[in-house]
Amino acid sequence: MKKILILAGGYSNEREISIQTARSVYKELKKNKKYNIKIKEPDGNLVKELRNFKPNLVFNLLHGRYGEDGYIQAILESEKIKYTHSGVLSSSLAIDKELSKKIFIKHKILTPKYIKFVFKKKIKKKKIIQEIKKKLNFPVVVKPINEGSSVDVYICNKSNFIKNLFKLESYGEALIEKFIPGREIQVAILGKRKLGAIELKPKRKFYDYEAKYNPRAKTEHIIPVRISSENYNKITSLALKAHQLLKCRGVSRADFRFHENKFYLLEINTQPGMTSLSLVPEIASYCNISFCQLIENIMKDASINK
Repeated sequence: MKKILILAGGYSNEREISIQTARSVYKELKKNKKYNIKIKEPDGNLVKELRNFKPNLVFNLLHGRYGEDGYIQAILESEKIKYTHSGVLSSSLAIDKELSKKIFIKHKILTPKYIKFVFKKKIKKKKIIQEIKKKLNFPVVVKPINEGSSVDVYICNKSNFIKNLFKLESYGEALIEKFIPGREIQVAILGKRKLGAIELKPKRKFYDYEAKYNPRAKTEHIIPVRISSENYNKITSLALKAHQLLKCRGVSRADFRFHENKFYLLEINTQPGMTSLSLVPEIASYCNISFCQLIENIMKDASINK
């Protein structure tokens, strides 16, 4: 019997979503009697429990910091336990919005212009606003450099910018990005395959945490995406290129804005959600890949030395 340890929960702001994802996957895997499955929330006893349980593979369903940034991957590598999704380096690159942007820019993938902001004791507010007007112009998006699920992301104009920026002070630094209006399109990649794309029409200001995870937010999901076949091929190829540039493994999801016939890559998510509202299972389903087949595909890719 194959032993599978699902890692979920954790320490990030996305703990609840990670647990929901784990429940969905656990429920599906339980249908197959050949698996002995255990869900574990990582804590100080993780290494001890890994050694006791001796899983054949770890299904990493953690989101955000400590789960999606190479930290947990490094522990699993050192314990020589196969795990799903991306490895240490690609996880740490993808979650760092500044580093991944630099890679995208170097390889001619369009991404919104940005300024990295470091919180210091003495900050001249007027000077920051002048710099933004000069380099980006308002509106802008402020977001943490290493966080996921649109946690602490704010669209700002000149009047509310400083107030929103300082909501991120505890992070020590932030990314200030040119706001790109237009359509929100996300692309799923599975291994070396362009799985497909989906368009989101949030009823809220943008596809934020509430729009992603609260059914009451009534975000509209449009599949197939209504764009030309040429543009569809372009956006899915860009997602695959970014997936390969960051050396991602298993499944990833690329988030784009489509504005004035240009695609702007916002970020790559190396551990996309697998809840009932999640986009990757929805894209897979449209491609006639069941939730069970999607999970099996992700597990097939599990390895060490990624």
